[in-house]
Amino acid sequence: MGVGISLSGLAVAVANEGGVGVISAAGLGLVHRNPALDVLQANIEGLRKEIRIAKEKTKGIIGINIMVAMSDFADLVKTAISEKADIIFSGAGLPLDLPKFLKPDSVTRLVPIVSSGRAAKIICEKWQSLHNYLPDAIVVEGPKAGGHLGFKKDQIENADYALEALIPEVVREVKYFEDKYQKEIPVIAAGGIYTGEDIFNIMQKGAKGIQMGSRFVTTEECDASPGFKQAYINASESDIEIIQSPVGMPGRALNNNFIDKVKQGLKMPIKCPFHCIKTCDVSSSPYCIIKALYSAYRGNMESGYAFAGTNAHLATKITTVKEIFRELADDFQTAINRSKLKA
Repeated sequence: MGVGISLSGLAVAVANEGGVGVISAAGLGLVHRNPALDVLQANIEGLRKEIRIAKEKTKGIIGINIMVAMSDFADLVKTAISEKADIIFSGAGLPLDLPKFLKPDSVTRLVPIVSSGRAAKIICEKWQSLHNYLPDAIVVEGPKAGGHLGFKKDQIENADYALEALIPEVVREVKYFEDKYQKEIPVIAAGGIYTGEDIFNIMQKGAKGIQMGSRFVTTEECDASPGFKQAYINASESDIEIIQSPVGMPGRALNNNFIDKVKQGLKMPIKCPFHCIKTCDVSSSPYCIIKALYSAYRGNMESGYAFAGTNAHLATKITTVKEIFRELADDFQTAINRSKLKA
């Protein structure tokens, strides 16, 4: 949901409905341009601004998504904690040192994002041994998610790596630490969840909550441009594909002219003005991903593209966060009732 897709606008709307509203920390130096600062410094000021706006507009829970792969990861984490963000979600790498940034008076909860039971186990072991801290929850992001994926290309369609298989695996690994240290660590499912029935089904596998991104793009409150949202509405299922990102990971995006040009080799490597992602190989990158995503956020789809989950094509209109929450709750209750009848 970055660059700029989920900022304080969408986060506040979700928080006001009782969800956890999440602000993406990616690319905020472009969203909040400041000529007096370099991009990395502007990222910090942009994050501080977004958190303060959100805190002023809601009493609900505000989280920040900060990718481990970002060059200014540590500074962004420190900023989120100092601004008293309620939660930090962190993936795109293992956030093994995340608890070290907490102070004795910190109120921020820490939630790593993983794509396997092994990763969940490693994080729990490292956090406990090094920092005497266990995750406050764990997000398990499956291969149907939008954006960068923590899977190899041959794993994305493999049933062994499906979210339905990953959740029980992570729940089993986490239970050891819950029992040993008497701390509940809710497992949250993410990636490809779109309906209330999807929520019900994945909770039957052991998830205690869910994370949604694509479903909320086509809302009035989403911070993206109308052009970005319209790309979702116009998309068919066949438009959603796996691409190879310059940061060295596969990603799921909506196919468009920009992506086609990259495939044809028409986009040439450029000098990197930002150095925003540690894993981005500037020498071989066909384009600057942060600029491409920023262009898409602004609605310039000829110079960028939209990341999207596997079910993004199901969007048919612009709606509101409140309407989505109502629909999800109704569908979830219907799924419960249907399950009772079968029993």
